[in-house]
Amino acid sequence: MLYTSTRDSSLRFPAAKCFVQGISADGGLFVPETFPQLTLDEIASMSELSYSERAFMVLSRYLTDFSAEELKTCIKNAYELKFDDQGVAPLHFLNDTTAVMELYHGPTLAFKDVALQILPQFLKCARKKVNEDATTLILVATSGDTGKAALEGFADVDGMAIAVFFPNQGVSKMQQLQMTTQTGDNVFVCAVNGNFDDAQTGVKKIFADEGVKAELAKKGVKLSSANSINWGRLVPQIVYYFSAYADMLKAGKIQKGDKINFVVPTGNFGDILAGFYAKKMGLPVNKLICASNKNKVLTDFFDTGIYCANRDFYKTNSPSMDILISSNLERLLFELSGGDAPMIASLMAQLKNAGEYRINEDMFTALHESFAAGNASETETAYAIRDTWAESNYCIDTHTAVGVAVYEKYRKNTKDTTPCVLLSTASPYKFPRSVLAAIQHEIPEDEFEAAEILKSMGIKQPAQIEALKTATVLHKTVCEKDAMAETVINSVK
Repeated sequence: MLYTSTRDSSLRFPAAKCFVQGISADGGLFVPETFPQLTLDEIASMSELSYSERAFMVLSRYLTDFSAEELKTCIKNAYELKFDDQGVAPLHFLNDTTAVMELYHGPTLAFKDVALQILPQFLKCARKKVNEDATTLILVATSGDTGKAALEGFADVDGMAIAVFFPNQGVSKMQQLQMTTQTGDNVFVCAVNGNFDDAQTGVKKIFADEGVKAELAKKGVKLSSANSINWGRLVPQIVYYFSAYADMLKAGKIQKGDKINFVVPTGNFGDILAGFYAKKMGLPVNKLICASNKNKVLTDFFDTGIYCANRDFYKTNSPSMDILISSNLERLLFELSGGDAPMIASLMAQLKNAGEYRINEDMFTALHESFAAGNASETETAYAIRDTWAESNYCIDTHTAVGVAVYEKYRKNTKDTTPCVLLSTASPYKFPRSVLAAIQHEIPEDEFEAAEILKSMGIKQPAQIEALKTATVLHKTVCEKDAMAETVINSVK
């Protein structure tokens, strides 16, 4: 299996090279030349397998330059040691046709753990395969959850360092504390005076800046990424779509070959793109429902075919989705265009220079064959938390609630009764005040006091939250968005 760039289809690299490099030299994203296929019988057989075995079945089709032993070791180290549920991504059934896939059982209580616990394992193998001697600096922009998950995965990993940038006052207190209290001799965390798009744009500029690369090279350092622009971040996410289908089969909610819907709260589009890739591999998917918050750039794109980032940016109660530039949409456009790299390069240039682009009619039609989209306001998000708790005695976080709210509107508007899996993206304990505010009117100012109230309501509190109460803040650096490159250079010891 070889990979090419969304902006230059003449390039062809094995997975290991893509993992280490992170992003193509032309600024494009690595994508598989072809998609491996799984038969319905193979998919059905997953219902009797562990999550690790399911992961091997999917990942071995993509990472053909990894030996079976290497891949099984990566999987074991990621999923069998650090998740508090042996199912890794278990389903919780709200009713006979709707399930929530809990993707927050990893060490940082967010769905990013599913990919970011295995990416360091991939990179350790990949560095050996490409004979990489330089220190690999993992450069990350985060809207809240990626940062901590990446820090947790890469802390004190030999041959690697990690620098994480997050928007100052643009993440929840819990998310910020998780990052700024991170231990490890090879970690660096910095708040950026700006929003997530400013941080993400700054990271992309650093990757494209030959001067920065030269300065880092003098220190024996090369850049790579743990954001979902790195193929090593995206490919593990394909697994949990197959796992969800297998668990629906095992529970008797569907029969082999039945189609299901997936509802995905997303900002950067990586989580839902993995579902599209699963569908291309043969997973029986009816619709992938893209759920956005008040920053509804994706909803508007699905409605009009015009992607416009020239709009107001809103801070919401689902901060990890407060994004206006969805990087992984580029990969989807590549597939919708039939692999037309020059077209994708042109669209991305338009986005960079004018802040918007329009796709053609054929791409727009193809888009709606697999996707639907909707958005939810903060009020609708709060109602979704309240109603889910009242009706099912089940507590969801603010991001998952965006998905619940959007799905309710989708089902009402379309009358679609296809069985559905809702991707739950974080533990409610990462946003306790917002969750509590939705369930009851009076809330304390302190996040940890709010967490204690949730605990008193019978909602199991993760051990990580208790440990965070007394953790020492180790990272206090703040920089302007235009100073990120200099900050990265200075962060390298």
